[in-house]
Amino acid sequence: MLLSVILLLASVVTAADGVPIHYEVKGKGEPALVFIHCWSCDRTLWENQVAFFAKNHRVVTIDLPGHGESGKGRTNWSIDSYGEDVKRVVTKLDLKRVVLIGSSMGGPVALEAARRMPERVVAIVPVDTLQNVEQRMTTEQVEAMVKQIQSDYKGQITQYANQYLFAPGTPADVKERVLSQAISMPPELGIPIIKAASLYDPIPTMQTIKIPIRAINSDLYPTNLEGNRKYTPQFEVVIMKGVGHYPMLEDPVRFNELLAGALRDLRRTSSTDRARKSPGP
Repeated sequence: MLLSVILLLASVVTAADGVPIHYEVKGKGEPALVFIHCWSCDRTLWENQVAFFAKNHRVVTIDLPGHGESGKGRTNWSIDSYGEDVKRVVTKLDLKRVVLIGSSMGGPVALEAARRMPERVVAIVPVDTLQNVEQRMTTEQVEAMVKQIQSDYKGQITQYANQYLFAPGTPADVKERVLSQAISMPPELGIPIIKAASLYDPIPTMQTIKIPIRAINSDLYPTNLEGNRKYTPQFEVVIMKGVGHYPMLEDPVRFNELLAGALRDLRRTSSTDRARKSPGP
């Protein structure tokens, strides 16, 4: 009984503003894989990845504040604050070598987390995000979008998801799951988080990051590899065809294969770099 209580307590860490952050840990092995979900989802987004990767890695899934079991009483819903949240979890677990895997909004969150702990994060895997970092909404466009969402929260979110997030082959159960979570999110949480994510500019942080970035993006929208490399020359991408915005749910077997391939590539790159730095005879 005492052990179970200790394990339960270990799954919560306090954010800088006092909000509790819930997370789960499974498996052993380095690098540790820290999975960061998208807007309106929670750590169960990665349920098809946890068992698969926990065989060889320590796997951490986080409920970002405002989502899942984590606290909702925050006033600053910025990507910066989410990056600090991830750092809090990684520091609490004392993870030495970490790969951050971030879906949609989780990609920018991973950038901010990596910027805060360059000594721990060895790579970032954005998932269907950062397709074109030069393409951003203006402040005026974001404000107009926010007003539109405020006028009919559930209707506007449903319309947006159906129009922009799903591919023709996206399974019906995935659509239902995603939409149910999205429209169930209280507008007083969902709207400011959408606004913060839409206003975030990833370029300044990308310019400071030297570790590998290996994106796994769907073919729903093109990835501007050349444009992204202006700011992060080490940006690479593999395209997962025929899926929408939630490849980890839509085709988990294929997604896991691509992520495993990215991790193998990162290991080879790391081994090569260490060999180059080793002193000669």
